[in-house]
Amino acid sequence: MLFSVRMDVGIPRDLDPEVRADLVAREKAYCQELQKSGEWVHIWRCVGQYANISVFDVADNEALHGILWNLPLFPYMKVDVTPLAQHPSDLRGGDRTP
Repeated sequence: MLFSVRMDVGIPRDLDPEVRADLVAREKAYCQELQKSGEWVHIWRCVGQYANISVFDVADNEALHGILWNLPLFPYMKVDVTPLAQHPSDLRGGDRTP
């Protein structure tokens, strides 16, 4: 199943800098691991914001839920999830990559 996920991050400004650096490093490593596995298909930065829009290709809602809850920055995120379905005007006929 494909999902579009917008993640807006709001790390408290007074969070210990070492804790922040550790969280960000673990987040990056986890994100890259999921990209290599093919579950995190795309990630785009929202310009001028600490936010991204990502596309996930996972088995079901529970799989996505598990991925999101395991994001190191999840406690500091607002997350909006949209399930995606193929559009009848898609010229690629269901190809999930650009």
